[in-house]
Amino acid sequence: MSTPLPTTLRILRSLADVPRATWDALVDAQATPFLEWTFLTAMEESGCAVPARGWHPRHLTLWRGSRLVAAAPAYLKDDSDGEFVFDSPWATAAERAGLRYYPKLVLAVPFTPATGRRVLVAPGEDRAAREAELYAAAQEFARAERLSGIHVLFTTEEELPVLVAQGFAVRLGVQYHWRNQGYRTLEDFLARFHAKRRNQLRRELRALTERGIEVRTLRGDALADADADTVYRLYATTVDKYPWGQRFLTPDFFARMLARFRHRCEWVEARREGRLVAGAFNFTGANVLYGRYWGCFEEHPFLHFNVCLYHPISEGITSGLERFEPGAGGEHKLTRGFEPRLTYSAHLLLHPGMDRAVRGFLAHERAAVEGSLPQWRAETGFKEGD
Repeated sequence: MSTPLPTTLRILRSLADVPRATWDALVDAQATPFLEWTFLTAMEESGCAVPARGWHPRHLTLWRGSRLVAAAPAYLKDDSDGEFVFDSPWATAAERAGLRYYPKLVLAVPFTPATGRRVLVAPGEDRAAREAELYAAAQEFARAERLSGIHVLFTTEEELPVLVAQGFAVRLGVQYHWRNQGYRTLEDFLARFHAKRRNQLRRELRALTERGIEVRTLRGDALADADADTVYRLYATTVDKYPWGQRFLTPDFFARMLARFRHRCEWVEARREGRLVAGAFNFTGANVLYGRYWGCFEEHPFLHFNVCLYHPISEGITSGLERFEPGAGGEHKLTRGFEPRLTYSAHLLLHPGMDRAVRGFLAHERAAVEGSLPQWRAETGFKEGD
């Protein structure tokens, strides 16, 4: 047998530099929709993940001759905005020590705190070997460019052994996910709660009907009825409520999703007397729903819970959905049937002193996260033994 050709690293400053079919040939059923070429190029071409906003594409690709064998979306970052793994205190500490923290290299999907493979590998390739080669190449690139470090965000647990072997430190986070326990109806789901919590959820479920608000989900060709500018305005109502809120996304991003990524999108809309009062823009993967962007033009009791949580759960039970990930944050999800799940990121700081300090911080943080898991699980309101 002939010896395989060695792999070579090519760094792409735009995902458009590789054909869609070439990139997507690496995307298997276990990858999230956010790793698909159409989604990632939309982030760049719509003006979201661009240098003017602190995102400099440096996508890492490994080639064997003319064949793409592994790839990871990657960016040089001028700040820590839009990452959802918060390292600003590390940057502040580095600055106080007279060390430069930015730019850094981030392997991630911009503005998307959803766990998924960070490295795509071609079928038939040795996955662990290609991952190791790509991370080693990333380190060579980071050192050559005098970057402060490399950060792999929302990676899968299965990818951690290769990252640890490459010298990365692992960071734990927590999100709240809904998992289908074989429910046949919404009542099956509600039956898991003790009586007091179950009655509370039923009151919240009735709230919109009592106000004459109807909720429906648009999918596929029905998304032609969804207006991208309206979706954007609803998205903006949420981020504009907070002093730290930023409009990371643009109207053109939503237009591109509705035009070119419709098979991966869902639009949940709430209407009262025919007028739109709220909506949530979600994405679908392999039997997984990802809740992403929500907003409302009117305030109504429990409107958010119904549009963003209860309606997708009800629809998911009907369709046999396996898992629903409604995004980062929100401890209110614990009392509504969502359970704590660990998330993972991996970090390698190239300055030895900074790396030691970060590893010490992560050890304390890990202990706090792991120690809190039993309490978070107890807050779900499920009956004992469930």
